Amino acid sequence: METPSLRDRLRPLELLSLSAVIGLFTGLVILLVSREWWLAAIGFGVAFILAIMMIALLALSAKPNAEELSDLDEQNRGAH
Repeated sequence: METPSLRDRLRPLELLSLSAVIGLFTGLVILLVSREWWLAAIGFGVAFILAIMMIALLALSAKPNAEELSDLDEQNRGAH
């Protein structure tokens, strides 16, 4: 079994940083509108968590490529 590439290992970091950017944007908008830092922090947290959940759901719904399907078939044959 080969080790994952650098791109594969950094993929979760990319998804978390995208969620953080969405959260920062939301928090900044709330801060500029309301001028309440605690409300902006709550907005950041909610947007960050929702973004992580939505990205995870989209990643789960993605169709795996042919290489992954063949790998899963090999693993299933080995289990029986």
